[in-house]
Amino acid sequence: MTDFAPNIERVFSLDHHEESYVIEEIEGDVPQFIRGTYYLNGPARFARQNLRYRHWLDGDGMVCTLRFGDQVGFANRFVRSDKFLAEEEANRPLFRAFGTAFDGDQLVRGIALATPANVSVHPWAGRLLAFGEQGLPWELDANTLETRGQFTFGGNLNAISPFSAHPRIDHSTGEMFNFGVSFSARRSRLNLYRFDDGGGLVYRRRLDLDGPCSMHDFALSGRHMVFYVNPYILDMQVLMQGGTLMESLSWEPERGSRMLIAGREKGDQQGSIPIGQGYCLHLINAFEADGRLVVDALELDRPVYDQYQVIPDLFTEVGGGQPVRYIVDVEGGEVIEKRQIDYRLAPDFAAVDSGRAMLPCDDFWMLGISAAGHSGRKFFDQLVRADWSNPGLLDVYQAPENHYLGGEPVFICDPNDDRSGAIICQLFDAELVTSAFAIFDAFDVGRGPQALLYLRNPVRLGFHAVFSAVS
Repeated sequence: MTDFAPNIERVFSLDHHEESYVIEEIEGDVPQFIRGTYYLNGPARFARQNLRYRHWLDGDGMVCTLRFGDQVGFANRFVRSDKFLAEEEANRPLFRAFGTAFDGDQLVRGIALATPANVSVHPWAGRLLAFGEQGLPWELDANTLETRGQFTFGGNLNAISPFSAHPRIDHSTGEMFNFGVSFSARRSRLNLYRFDDGGGLVYRRRLDLDGPCSMHDFALSGRHMVFYVNPYILDMQVLMQGGTLMESLSWEPERGSRMLIAGREKGDQQGSIPIGQGYCLHLINAFEADGRLVVDALELDRPVYDQYQVIPDLFTEVGGGQPVRYIVDVEGGEVIEKRQIDYRLAPDFAAVDSGRAMLPCDDFWMLGISAAGHSGRKFFDQLVRADWSNPGLLDVYQAPENHYLGGEPVFICDPNDDRSGAIICQLFDAELVTSAFAIFDAFDVGRGPQALLYLRNPVRLGFHAVFSAVS
């Protein structure tokens, strides 16, 4: 089996330092319009004593920030959840993880995983919240990144409330929307949440699902919440009998996939439309145009969670996929048109200009794996800009050998020109074992970074990121 990711194991064996300092080594020029804070969350601790996690989703969450002003400041801290603190005191893993089980490990209240709070981070309603898979977020101090505690939305939710790592925030209203799946062999349900701009719960609605389907993300438009319901089926009995969540999931494409559409005003179901046998981990955007609902997604041939293990040999047999655009007649309950962009190199971590989310938007950015389709371990090494108005033209940055990309590409708009902006993502040099944050011209990423911000100590490659501009 060919090794397409030489030295990638070095990113998973790092000793992490919690630090706060002004970045001194900057190559190139940071655009002057970048003013604000970049936030990144991702798994950062994969071992305690001699016990190691096997799966990329297992590691304890660490939030990193870049604060852009006259200088650029860096800081990082672990999310000190109850799980983190208990395992820190015991100096060993105590809780079962997504892809790793240990002798005598625990579930929360006997039925749920303890979230490592390692997937995303969002400033919202005057708070900074770190999210993990299927658990409530943890509130952090926005300045120091110290953990304040689990955020229960005014006591309306609790430690076992199903809650995804992918909330959607309507920046025009300040509202947050989210979902979570209540898994059951008899009656699985999709929980829909809407919160006002002060953090108060507006509604929690429950819709029936056709089976215990695992979902990671959804899309929000001006009028709808949109779910790509995959036949990725969770067997709770496997989990109850000591298996991992990864071992409890099975891909059953013969069931078919559906697009479930709910009205965002009340959370009422407005459609459930068959859309083939694809799998979707991440959606890109959704909006209404010309009386239709437009949904952009990264549609994959099959699930990718099994490719997140065994660390460090990831993505050995990763499947194909491509960006797709569905144009939907909601009232008629049918897909009017489906378009594709011909980029099939395991696309993931797609992002749009957050100021264009829920609005007609053609440009988006994503990561890809150049060796997808070949057997052997590999990792993200391409940054791609695509454009629905010109689907045949792709703008691709190929990282040098021994360099890997991480962190959802974040678009930062030039306030003086809405067709100008920058992209930030991580760049890890596995040969020298160094980390940098790379800044690209958003509309010419193939030219390579226009600035590199080198860190004093390397950090692991993260998952999702956001940027909060100075008002």
